[in-house]
Amino acid sequence: MRLIFMGTPDFSVPVLEALVAAGHEIAAVYCQPPRPAGRGKKDRPTPVHAKAEALGLTVRHPVSLKSAEAQQEFADLNADAAVVVAYGLILPQAVLDAPKLGCLNIHASLLPRWRGAAPIHRAIMSGDAETGICIMQMEAGLDTGPVLLREATEIGAEETTGGLHDRLSEMGARMICSTLDQLPDLTAEVQPEEGVTYASKIDKAEAAIDWFKSADEISRQIRGLAPFPGAWTMHGEDRIKLLSARVVEGSGKAGHTLDDGFVVACGSGAVQVTRAQRAGKGAQDTEVFLRGHPLPKGTELG
Repeated sequence: MRLIFMGTPDFSVPVLEALVAAGHEIAAVYCQPPRPAGRGKKDRPTPVHAKAEALGLTVRHPVSLKSAEAQQEFADLNADAAVVVAYGLILPQAVLDAPKLGCLNIHASLLPRWRGAAPIHRAIMSGDAETGICIMQMEAGLDTGPVLLREATEIGAEETTGGLHDRLSEMGARMICSTLDQLPDLTAEVQPEEGVTYASKIDKAEAAIDWFKSADEISRQIRGLAPFPGAWTMHGEDRIKLLSARVVEGSGKAGHTLDDGFVVACGSGAVQVTRAQRAGKGAQDTEVFLRGHPLPKGTELG
């Protein structure tokens, strides 16, 4: 097929690679514009932009698709379909209608659960047993379109957003290729009205750990916010990001370590932190972290 690809972050890159490998013609790649990043604050192309250029593809990064000119440029590509995954701009109706077979979105949840911006984070933080990928025919509403293909996957007991993100990205890449192969024979299923939830953007205010919560809640918070923005706690004047954790046996005064191995008492139960990071340092497994920043039994955090 002749396709337009629309995506921006790392999550979208395996999808673009899979479409190219499957032999589809990519008429153009749309992504967010380069933005200042790093210490020098120089404009840095997005992951999709960089990959598209490496593949020799035409890249467009309009600030908006609302103008008649931008919409005409899109329509002039004469695409069979557009594949959209974490693009970052709202698509006007004229854009949705331009490709012959419409715009197909790869969404990282089991719709209608977790429509919106942060479905992977929210699934873990809410303790969902499973999530998945839906390939959706896009319409004007927020992730409201009918679903062409869906596949579920279990969320591991110690899985982080980072790990689940990578698994779902690969799933999406495989599934969109399957969808395009079957497209004339697939029947789109209208999403049910029951079970709708919204995955609002992650607010950095959600990252501070309240050790009086249960071990299960804190474990989900730590895993759901890893690697970004990273749940955190204080040790004296040092802020420590906690990037992986598991629920373990134990009880004690909330926020105090129960041993020398980073097991911390919660409001009920305890968690063992398995990966952490100090400000200005790299992330480390707990054994390595504690060599340079010991937290002996009875240390108060928070």
